[in-house]
Amino acid sequence: MPSARQDKDRQDKDRQSQDTVKVDLGGREVSVPKGGLYDRYRMDPDLDVIARDPRVSGVDFFRQLPKTRVDSPIGPTLTPNFYYTVSTARLTMLAPSRAIRTRLPGELAPLEVAPGLGLVSVMFFRYDVCDIDFYTEAAVGIAVKPARHGKLGFFDLVSGLKNERLDSYVLSLPVSTEIAQVRGHDGYGFPKWVTGLDVGIDGNRTTARVANDAGGVDLSLSAATPKQTAHPSGERVSSLVSYTSVNGAWHSTLSQTNVLNAGTTRGKGGVDLQVGEGRMADDLRSLRPKRTVRFDVMTEGQLALHMPAPTSVPRRSM
Repeated sequence: MPSARQDKDRQDKDRQSQDTVKVDLGGREVSVPKGGLYDRYRMDPDLDVIARDPRVSGVDFFRQLPKTRVDSPIGPTLTPNFYYTVSTARLTMLAPSRAIRTRLPGELAPLEVAPGLGLVSVMFFRYDVCDIDFYTEAAVGIAVKPARHGKLGFFDLVSGLKNERLDSYVLSLPVSTEIAQVRGHDGYGFPKWVTGLDVGIDGNRTTARVANDAGGVDLSLSAATPKQTAHPSGERVSSLVSYTSVNGAWHSTLSQTNVLNAGTTRGKGGVDLQVGEGRMADDLRSLRPKRTVRFDVMTEGQLALHMPAPTSVPRRSM
Protein backbone atom coordinates (compact mmCIF):
# COMPACT_ATOMS: atom_id res chain seq x y z
CA MET A 1 0.00 0.00 0.00
CA PRO A 2 1.24 3.55 -0.70
CA SER A 3 2.59 5.50 2.25
CA ALA A 4 1.01 8.72 3.54
CA ARG A 5 3.89 10.65 1.95
CA GLN A 6 3.29 8.97 -1.43
CA ASP A 7 -0.42 9.78 -1.19
CA LYS A 8 0.38 13.46 -0.55
CA ASP A 9 2.87 13.54 -3.46
CA ARG A 10 0.18 12.12 -5.76
CA GLN A 11 -2.37 14.64 -4.49
CA ASP A 12 0.10 17.49 -5.13
CA LYS A 13 0.54 16.35 -8.75
CA ASP A 14 -3.24 16.10 -9.16
CA ARG A 15 -3.61 19.69 -7.94
CA GLN A 16 -1.04 20.94 -10.43
CA SER A 17 -3.08 19.48 -13.32
CA GLN A 18 -6.45 20.70 -11.99
CA ASP A 19 -8.63 22.94 -14.14
CA THR A 20 -8.61 26.61 -13.13
CA VAL A 21 -10.85 29.66 -13.35
CA LYS A 22 -9.94 33.36 -13.36
CA VAL A 23 -10.87 35.64 -10.45
CA ASP A 24 -10.28 39.35 -9.84
CA LEU A 25 -8.23 40.58 -6.87
CA GLY A 26 -8.06 44.35 -6.72
CA GLY A 27 -7.85 44.64 -10.49
CA ARG A 28 -5.43 41.74 -10.95
CA GLU A 29 -6.66 38.55 -12.60
CA VAL A 30 -5.41 35.33 -11.03
CA SER A 31 -6.08 31.64 -11.56
CA VAL A 32 -7.58 29.44 -8.84
CA PRO A 33 -8.63 25.76 -8.87
CA LYS A 34 -12.02 25.26 -10.46
CA GLY A 35 -14.45 23.99 -7.83
CA GLY A 36 -11.95 24.70 -5.04
CA LEU A 37 -12.75 26.47 -1.80
CA TYR A 38 -12.02 29.94 -3.14
CA ASP A 39 -14.01 29.35 -6.32
CA ARG A 40 -17.00 28.11 -4.33
CA TYR A 41 -16.98 30.33 -1.26
CA ARG A 42 -14.87 33.49 -1.87
CA MET A 43 -13.53 33.41 1.71
CA ASP A 44 -17.00 32.80 3.22
CA PRO A 45 -16.94 29.02 3.70
CA ASP A 46 -19.62 26.72 5.04
CA LEU A 47 -17.87 25.31 8.11
CA ASP A 48 -20.22 22.33 8.21
CA VAL A 49 -19.00 21.35 4.73
CA ILE A 50 -15.35 21.90 5.72
CA ALA A 51 -15.83 19.69 8.79
CA ARG A 52 -16.76 16.75 6.54
CA ASP A 53 -13.40 16.88 4.74
CA PRO A 54 -11.44 13.83 6.01
CA ARG A 55 -8.25 15.92 6.10
CA VAL A 56 -9.78 18.33 8.63
CA SER A 57 -9.86 17.18 12.25
CA GLY A 58 -12.47 19.74 13.32
CA VAL A 59 -13.64 23.35 12.93
CA ASP A 60 -14.43 24.41 16.50
CA PHE A 61 -11.41 26.77 16.50
CA PHE A 62 -12.89 28.70 13.58
CA ARG A 63 -16.44 28.89 14.94
CA GLN A 64 -15.04 31.19 17.65
CA LEU A 65 -13.57 33.58 15.05
CA PRO A 66 -16.36 35.27 13.10
CA LYS A 67 -15.28 36.81 9.81
CA THR A 68 -15.52 40.53 9.10
CA ARG A 69 -15.86 42.18 5.70
CA VAL A 70 -13.18 44.83 5.13
CA ASP A 71 -11.86 46.98 2.30
CA SER A 72 -8.26 46.22 1.33
CA PRO A 73 -5.75 46.86 -1.47
CA ILE A 74 -7.04 43.65 -3.11
CA GLY A 75 -10.66 44.82 -2.92
CA PRO A 76 -13.41 43.95 -0.40
CA THR A 77 -12.58 40.73 1.41
CA LEU A 78 -13.38 38.76 4.53
CA THR A 79 -10.92 38.41 7.40
CA PRO A 80 -9.45 36.31 8.90
CA ASN A 81 -8.29 33.84 6.25
CA PHE A 82 -8.85 30.32 7.59
CA TYR A 83 -6.31 27.49 7.20
CA TYR A 84 -8.01 24.26 8.27
CA THR A 85 -5.10 21.80 7.90
CA VAL A 86 -1.55 23.13 8.29
CA SER A 87 1.90 21.65 8.84
CA THR A 88 5.03 23.70 9.50
CA ALA A 89 8.75 23.44 10.17
CA ARG A 90 10.97 26.11 11.74
CA LEU A 91 14.73 26.25 12.23
CA THR A 92 15.69 28.92 14.79
CA MET A 93 19.27 30.19 14.75
CA LEU A 94 21.44 32.64 16.61
CA ALA A 95 22.86 35.51 14.57
CA PRO A 96 24.90 38.63 15.35
CA SER A 97 22.70 41.61 16.16
CA ARG A 98 24.97 43.80 14.05
CA ALA A 99 24.22 41.74 10.94
CA ILE A 100 20.51 41.62 11.76
CA ARG A 101 20.29 45.40 12.13
CA THR A 102 21.62 45.90 8.60
CA ARG A 103 18.48 44.13 7.32
CA LEU A 104 15.92 45.76 9.62
CA PRO A 105 14.16 49.10 9.09
CA GLY A 106 15.28 51.67 11.63
CA GLU A 107 11.91 51.47 13.41
CA LEU A 108 12.45 47.82 14.42
CA ALA A 109 15.01 46.25 16.76
CA PRO A 110 16.12 42.60 17.06
CA LEU A 111 14.92 40.42 19.89
CA GLU A 112 18.19 39.67 21.72
CA VAL A 113 18.74 36.54 23.80
CA ALA A 114 22.14 37.85 24.92
CA PRO A 115 24.06 41.07 24.24
CA GLY A 116 24.90 41.10 20.56
CA LEU A 117 22.91 37.96 19.67
CA GLY A 118 19.49 37.82 18.03
CA LEU A 119 17.24 35.16 16.56
CA VAL A 120 16.57 34.39 12.89
CA SER A 121 14.46 31.61 11.41
CA VAL A 122 14.00 29.58 8.27
CA MET A 123 10.41 28.35 7.99
CA PHE A 124 8.44 26.05 5.70
CA PHE A 125 4.65 25.77 5.50
CA ARG A 126 2.20 23.37 3.90
CA TYR A 127 -1.46 24.43 3.74
CA ASP A 128 -3.47 21.40 2.66
CA VAL A 129 -6.96 22.85 3.20
CA CYS A 130 -7.50 26.59 3.29
CA ASP A 131 -9.82 29.35 2.08
CA ILE A 132 -7.51 30.12 -0.87
CA ASP A 133 -6.83 26.42 -1.62
CA PHE A 134 -3.70 24.31 -1.26
CA TYR A 135 -0.30 25.99 -1.38
CA THR A 136 3.17 25.85 0.13
CA GLU A 137 5.33 28.65 1.49
CA ALA A 138 8.80 29.34 2.90
CA ALA A 139 10.30 32.23 4.83
CA VAL A 140 13.45 33.81 6.18
CA GLY A 141 12.47 35.93 9.15
CA ILE A 142 13.91 37.94 12.04
CA ALA A 143 12.54 37.93 15.59
CA VAL A 144 12.03 41.55 16.65
CA LYS A 145 11.01 43.36 19.79
CA PRO A 146 7.33 44.28 19.98
CA ALA A 147 7.16 47.60 18.16
CA ARG A 148 5.29 49.50 20.86
CA HIS A 149 7.28 48.25 23.84
CA GLY A 150 9.89 50.29 25.64
CA LYS A 151 12.16 47.86 27.43
CA LEU A 152 11.73 44.20 26.60
CA GLY A 153 10.06 42.25 29.38
CA PHE A 154 11.08 38.80 30.58
CA PHE A 155 7.73 37.41 29.38
CA ASP A 156 8.41 38.62 25.83
CA LEU A 157 11.76 36.85 25.73
CA VAL A 158 10.53 33.56 27.23
CA SER A 159 7.38 33.37 25.12
CA GLY A 160 9.36 34.31 22.02
CA LEU A 161 11.86 31.53 22.61
CA LYS A 162 8.99 29.05 22.99
CA ASN A 163 7.36 30.34 19.78
CA GLU A 164 4.21 31.07 21.80
CA ARG A 165 4.15 34.78 20.94
CA LEU A 166 6.55 36.17 18.39
CA ASP A 167 6.97 39.47 16.62
CA SER A 168 8.79 39.26 13.31
CA TYR A 169 10.02 41.00 10.21
CA VAL A 170 10.13 38.83 7.09
CA LEU A 171 12.83 39.16 4.43
CA SER A 172 11.70 36.39 2.04
CA LEU A 173 8.32 34.73 1.60
CA PRO A 174 8.05 32.71 -1.63
CA VAL A 175 4.85 30.77 -2.32
CA SER A 176 3.67 28.16 -4.80
CA THR A 177 0.44 29.74 -6.12
CA GLU A 178 -0.58 32.95 -7.82
CA ILE A 179 -3.45 33.84 -5.48
CA ALA A 180 -1.19 33.46 -2.43
CA GLN A 181 1.38 35.75 -4.04
CA VAL A 182 -1.09 38.50 -4.98
CA ARG A 183 -2.93 38.44 -1.67
CA GLY A 184 0.30 38.33 0.32
CA HIS A 185 2.16 40.98 -1.65
CA ASP A 186 -0.60 43.44 -2.58
CA GLY A 187 -2.86 42.87 0.43
CA TYR A 188 -0.37 42.34 3.25
CA GLY A 189 2.84 43.96 2.01
CA PHE A 190 4.92 40.78 2.30
CA PRO A 191 7.93 40.10 -0.01
CA LYS A 192 6.23 37.26 -1.91
CA TRP A 193 6.94 35.70 -5.28
CA VAL A 194 5.90 32.46 -6.97
CA THR A 195 8.41 29.66 -7.40
CA GLY A 196 8.72 25.89 -7.38
CA LEU A 197 8.25 24.98 -3.74
CA ASP A 198 7.76 21.48 -2.34
CA VAL A 199 7.09 20.83 1.35
CA GLY A 200 6.46 17.37 2.81
CA ILE A 201 5.85 16.97 6.54
CA ASP A 202 4.67 13.82 8.31
CA GLY A 203 5.39 11.98 11.54
CA ASN A 204 8.59 10.45 10.18
CA ARG A 205 10.26 12.93 7.86
CA THR A 206 10.31 16.65 7.12
CA THR A 207 11.53 17.81 3.71
CA ALA A 208 11.38 21.03 1.73
CA ARG A 209 12.88 22.44 -1.44
CA VAL A 210 12.65 26.00 -2.73
CA ALA A 211 13.67 26.51 -6.36
CA ASN A 212 15.57 29.53 -7.63
CA ASP A 213 14.93 31.32 -10.92
CA ALA A 214 17.08 28.80 -12.82
CA GLY A 215 15.30 25.78 -11.31
CA GLY A 216 18.18 24.98 -8.98
CA VAL A 217 18.17 24.95 -5.18
CA ASP A 218 17.61 28.17 -3.29
CA LEU A 219 17.07 26.48 0.10
CA SER A 220 16.34 22.87 0.97
CA LEU A 221 15.74 20.99 4.20
CA SER A 222 15.76 17.33 5.18
CA ALA A 223 15.36 16.04 8.73
CA ALA A 224 13.74 13.45 10.90
CA THR A 225 10.51 14.84 12.32
CA PRO A 226 10.76 15.46 16.09
CA LYS A 227 8.55 13.28 18.26
CA GLN A 228 5.07 14.77 18.23
CA THR A 229 2.82 15.58 21.18
CA ALA A 230 -0.94 15.84 20.65
CA HIS A 231 -2.89 18.82 22.02
CA PRO A 232 -6.68 19.20 22.24
CA SER A 233 -8.02 21.93 19.99
CA GLY A 234 -7.75 25.32 21.69
CA GLU A 235 -5.35 24.17 24.42
CA ARG A 236 -2.23 25.58 22.76
CA VAL A 237 -2.78 28.64 20.60
CA SER A 238 0.30 30.64 19.62
CA SER A 239 0.40 34.05 17.96
CA LEU A 240 2.71 35.79 15.51
CA VAL A 241 2.71 39.50 14.71
CA SER A 242 4.48 40.49 11.50
CA TYR A 243 5.34 44.08 10.60
CA THR A 244 5.08 45.33 7.02
CA SER A 245 4.88 48.64 5.22
CA VAL A 246 1.75 49.00 3.07
CA ASN A 247 1.62 52.12 0.87
CA GLY A 248 4.30 53.74 3.02
CA ALA A 249 2.48 53.17 6.34
CA TRP A 250 3.35 50.59 9.00
CA HIS A 251 0.91 47.73 9.54
CA SER A 252 0.86 44.69 11.82
CA THR A 253 -0.55 41.34 10.76
CA LEU A 254 -1.73 38.86 13.39
CA SER A 255 -1.76 35.12 12.79
CA GLN A 256 -3.09 32.67 15.39
CA THR A 257 -2.06 29.01 15.28
CA ASN A 258 -4.10 26.25 16.89
CA VAL A 259 -1.40 23.64 17.58
CA LEU A 260 -2.71 20.05 17.41
CA ASN A 261 0.43 17.90 16.99
CA ALA A 262 3.93 19.32 17.42
CA GLY A 263 7.42 18.55 18.65
CA THR A 264 10.84 20.14 19.15
CA THR A 265 14.47 19.10 19.11
CA ARG A 266 17.33 21.22 20.44
CA GLY A 267 20.28 22.09 18.26
CA LYS A 268 20.86 20.98 14.70
CA GLY A 269 21.41 17.25 15.17
CA GLY A 270 20.09 15.35 12.16
CA VAL A 271 18.91 18.49 10.33
CA ASP A 272 20.34 19.06 6.86
CA LEU A 273 19.79 22.62 5.63
CA GLN A 274 21.30 23.33 2.22
CA VAL A 275 21.85 26.98 1.33
CA GLY A 276 22.09 27.26 -2.44
CA GLU A 277 21.78 30.25 -4.74
CA GLY A 278 18.77 32.54 -4.78
CA ARG A 279 16.84 35.23 -2.97
CA MET A 280 16.25 33.23 0.21
CA ALA A 281 19.85 32.00 0.33
CA ASP A 282 21.13 35.56 -0.07
CA ASP A 283 18.86 36.82 2.71
CA LEU A 284 19.91 34.04 5.08
CA ARG A 285 23.64 34.54 4.40
CA SER A 286 23.31 38.28 5.00
CA LEU A 287 22.18 37.53 8.58
CA ARG A 288 25.34 35.44 9.24
CA PRO A 289 23.62 32.74 11.35
CA LYS A 290 26.01 31.16 13.83
CA ARG A 291 24.25 28.22 15.43
CA THR A 292 20.92 26.39 15.29
CA VAL A 293 19.23 26.37 18.70
CA ARG A 294 15.99 24.49 17.99
CA PHE A 295 13.97 22.71 15.33
CA ASP A 296 10.18 22.88 15.64
CA VAL A 297 7.78 20.82 13.54
CA MET A 298 4.00 20.89 13.68
CA THR A 299 2.58 17.97 11.72
CA GLU A 300 -0.98 19.16 12.30
CA GLY A 301 -2.41 22.53 13.16
CA GLN A 302 -4.84 25.24 12.10
CA LEU A 303 -4.36 28.92 11.49
CA ALA A 304 -6.29 32.18 11.29
CA LEU A 305 -4.55 34.97 9.37
CA HIS A 306 -5.98 38.44 9.93
CA MET A 307 -5.74 41.32 7.46
CA PRO A 308 -3.09 43.93 8.31
CA ALA A 309 -4.06 46.73 10.68
CA PRO A 310 -2.38 50.15 10.78
CA THR A 311 0.00 50.47 13.71
CA SER A 312 2.29 53.07 15.22
CA VAL A 313 5.94 52.04 15.08
CA PRO A 314 8.19 54.52 16.91
CA ARG A 315 11.55 55.43 15.44
CA ARG A 316 14.32 53.59 17.28
CA SER A 317 17.93 54.60 17.62
CA MET A 318 20.41 52.32 15.88
